[in-house]
Amino acid sequence: MRDLKAVGKKFVHVMYPRKSSALLRDWDLWGPLVLCVSLALMLQGGSADSKDDGGPQFAEVFVLIWFGAVVITLNSKLLGGTISFFQSLCVLGYCVMPLTVAMLVCRLVLLASTGTVSFIIRLIVVGAMFGWSTLASTAFLADSQPPNRKALVVYPIFLFYFVISWMILTFTPQ
Repeated sequence: MRDLKAVGKKFVHVMYPRKSSALLRDWDLWGPLVLCVSLALMLQGGSADSKDDGGPQFAEVFVLIWFGAVVITLNSKLLGGTISFFQSLCVLGYCVMPLTVAMLVCRLVLLASTGTVSFIIRLIVVGAMFGWSTLASTAFLADSQPPNRKALVVYPIFLFYFVISWMILTFTPQ
């Protein structure tokens, strides 16, 4: 129960991003694991055995998220970051939450219709949640970098969440 409360508090920190070290102090990987699995399952598509699905498979999404987070973390450490490897993975993983919510909203919108209006709604939702994820992660990670290297750390974070957002936006169930 104690761990569940800690995960819930970290979700609140991502929903209301502010410069705080609470998310960094007590890192864990349970929340990022749940978010990553949820997002990968929602992006899975209609049927698991369909060869012509066109959407990403579970392992592709899972590996992309974790490999991307590891690359960003290594970049941060090589540029002189002051937080630990697992603290950075924790922040990047928890900041996938807005994109997971965007995927849930997009799935619901796609259930209603698949026309131009549906695409515009999905574009607005995914764009807003992309901005939220990027803002939340940079609020926690940018302060751990030397001032002259912040842009070198923020750019890969931007690309990481952009790729995930693109996968969500281009998802069409079969």
